[in-house]
Amino acid sequence: MIYPIVLYGSPVLRQETKEIDSSYPEITKLIADMFETMYNADGVGLAAPQIGLPIRLFVVDADQLSEDYPECKGFKKAFINPQIVEESEELETYNEGCLSLPGISESVKRPVKIRIKYLNEQFEPCEDVYEHFQARVVQHEYDHLQGHVFIDHISPIRRQMNKGKLSNMAKGKVRCHYRVKLQN
Repeated sequence: MIYPIVLYGSPVLRQETKEIDSSYPEITKLIADMFETMYNADGVGLAAPQIGLPIRLFVVDADQLSEDYPECKGFKKAFINPQIVEESEELETYNEGCLSLPGISESVKRPVKIRIKYLNEQFEPCEDVYEHFQARVVQHEYDHLQGHVFIDHISPIRRQMNKGKLSNMAKGKVRCHYRVKLQN
């Protein structure tokens, strides 16, 4: 099932997310549907709040970027109840966009390296270290679980420059090639 992507301005994107356990209804199907929704929108990551669910779950598949970012070869995972437990002090800047903020992209500084604990699709505990573009993708999706979006990391002047686009988006006035919705 392909879900519509929740747009900027929807309260669920700012909501605190809750941890889930293996009794969560149809979790395997939900993860598969999230991947399908992400592929349909040409994304490399999708967090549950972006489909209207305030739970601690996101999926990534950055394999399509492996020509430019070799570390992304085969990088396809679901992250359940993730917690970033360590971040490097070294930062790098990269232009980011978001399926929930179509038409907006901005340069964002993020830690180069992170350590994250999470549960995989079988609810087994995992701990991984990611660097560079892998780390960026994970941090971007993790932000959604914290009630943040990438524009929270840009300067006030850059936010001001996007104010009109953001205002229109919050009213549902946006065009993109995938289904979207405002969630009240």
